[in-house]
Parts: sequence; structure tokens; C-alpha cells
Amino acid sequence: MKKFNHYDSSLLDLKTENVDGKRHYVTPDGNKYISITTLLSNLSKAGIQKWRNRVGAEEANRISTKASRQGTGVHSICESYIKNEDGFLDGRMPNEVEMFQSIESLLDCIDDVHCVEGALYSDELKLAGRTDLIAEFDNQLAVIDYKTSRKIKTWEMCHSYFMQGAFYAMAYEERTGIPINNIVIIMAVENEKPLLFKETKDRWIEPLNQVRHKYM
Repeated sequence: MKKFNHYDSSLLDLKTENVDGKRHYVTPDGNKYISITTLLSNLSKAGIQKWRNRVGAEEANRISTKASRQGTGVHSICESYIKNEDGFLDGRMPNEVEMFQSIESLLDCIDDVHCVEGALYSDELKLAGRTDLIAEFDNQLAVIDYKTSRKIKTWEMCHSYFMQGAFYAMAYEERTGIPINNIVIIMAVENEKPLLFKETKDRWIEPLNQVRHKYM
């Protein structure tokens, strides 16, 4: 088991509130900024509804519940692993362990961890969220996100992930003064080889701003 080096980023945690049914984060100044995940969910609503209509509500609920539970489990394992916690696989579901093990070699490319589950906000963008990880990946500082999927996803299907990563990079620099331009998505795919996507913040600032202007 690899041991990861950690730095103290000194990020403040943020409380969350529901405003008109949408998750917002409350900043130290009392501002309430919509969650980046909530904002970007607008991009997939039509496709999700079309899928639900095709497979039926009962089957859609079953698949969604299983996927959510599995994603939460794998994410929890990854977080414990990065935090160097002993027994991080104890009591885990076999399918979650299998998906973690499929991406373990990619996780081992990580080091010099700046924050895990760090709460971030941007007064400039009026957005907030919680990043999985900010650390070096292959010796370059990056926003790193773990994802799980039932099926193989293409680059075109991951645009919202890249916009999310761009926001975290911008917010982290705003909060700490430390610039980040790299975005890394590590994806465990059920019964398939893992996927690795690398992008840069600069490519996704304009698409993110277009979404902001449309839905905020």
C-alpha cells in the first residue's frame, strides 16, 4: 500500500443550505453560492428524463440507486486510501473493492496531496463545491476527480466533468493563490478497464461561463 505525502491547505469547511430546492454553500462572508454539481446537472436533465421514459420509472430507480450506492462506496474507499487509513477495505462490498482495485495503479500516480474533499468557493463566479482531491498527478499539480460508471464513457460524454474541474482549479487559486491548470478524471468502469481523462482548465473556462450565463 502506497503512503501519500500530505500538505495542509488550511481550507475552511463550508455549510450547505437548500435554497428553492437547490444546494447552496454558505461562505464565511454569508454569501450563498449554488453548488457547481447542481448547476451542471442542468446539462443532463433532458437526457436523463428521456432514458427514464425509455426504461420505465421502476427500472430507472433501481439502476440509479445501485449506481449511486456503488459510486459512494468506491469514492469512500479512494478517499480512505489517499488518507493512508489502515483497513480501508474492511467491510466493503466486493464490487466496490473490485472497482477500486481497477483504478489503484492510477491512484498510485498521485502524491503531494494538498486537500481531500476540500470545500471551495469563488466570489468571482458565485459558485461553490467540494473537490475530491487536489494533488500532484505524474508530478504536476491537478484537480483530480474519481468517477464510476456502468458503461464506458467517451470524451464527449465527460464535458461536465471538465467544466467542474475547471471551476475547482479557478476557486482553489482564488482561495490560496496557487495556480492549477491540470484536470484529471479517473474513472472506474464496471467490468471494464478504467478510463483516464486529462484536460486543462483553460479549455473549459468559456464553456463553464456559457453554462453560468444560461442557468444562473
